[in-house]
Amino acid sequence: VQLVESGGGLVQPGGSLRLSCAASGFTFSRYYMAWFRQASGKEREGLAEISTGGVSTVVADSVKGRFAISRDNTKNMVFLQMNSLKPEDPATYYCAARYGYGGTWLRSWTEYDYWGQGTQVTVSS
Repeated sequence: VQLVESGGGLVQPGGSLRLSCAASGFTFSRYYMAWFRQASGKEREGLAEISTGGVSTVVADSVKGRFAISRDNTKNMVFLQMNSLKPEDPATYYCAARYGYGGTWLRSWTEYDYWGQGTQVTVSS
């Protein structure tokens, strides 16, 4: 099993980034996918989750209206579009997978089966 994030980097406040996560080694279409972030000294924060087919999504209030999650089951990939980035957004961003059941909602990171290694996002002028 492998989840590999990419797309992080340095962006100015107000800028945008699109994170990608490539999955392999499991039946991607049967797994809910999510994005989390963890800033230095803070707890891991759930940002968004998407259902197995991509029909249902949920986004944390802290990033609602700025971040959006999507997936492409033909390519075994999940994405996080991040717009209007703010100085409080810098963190390591992770994608995660959990076997599909229970509906789409933001869950504790402990409920996820697989994790990527993370990609760093820095917001600075």
